[in-house]
Amino acid sequence: MVETKATPVEKHSAAIIDSLTNIPIFDRLNATELSVVIKHMNLFDVDPGEYVFKEGDEGDYVCFVANGSLEVLKRSEKGDAVVIATLNSGRSIGEMSVVDHFPRSATVRARKKATLVTLKRREFDSLLEKHPTIGIKILKGISLLLSQNLRKTSSRLVDYMLPIT
Repeated sequence: MVETKATPVEKHSAAIIDSLTNIPIFDRLNATELSVVIKHMNLFDVDPGEYVFKEGDEGDYVCFVANGSLEVLKRSEKGDAVVIATLNSGRSIGEMSVVDHFPRSATVRARKKATLVTLKRREFDSLLEKHPTIGIKILKGISLLLSQNLRKTSSRLVDYMLPIT
């Protein structure tokens, strides 16, 4: 897990902090609320080809792409790694890991050098406990994102299904 190279976000440039305002999960937060969240986040860089996490790993943090590019890979039935998505600035990955305790459902690696901001599950739980209004806004953002992803997946799945007779 490259997250071990992390440093607190609040010690970094305003540009990194501003990049978080473009992430849909934080849409509902005002500047004061976002400054509270930032105190619970870390930042790290990944080089091209470096893995952020692998399918099956234990997941306990969500990543937000501040800059750069990631690719999401999933194993096919034949065992081949297939790129299923490319994520650029303003996107997130691993949202389910702050909500559930299941292993990672895909592999993520840097396509280009990337700067990532992370929020660990325990930090998110702390936000929910100490700042429930902020936590609820983030949960709504995560719920909306997961709902949109499920709708996209359902739309794609129908193209591969055989008609029921």
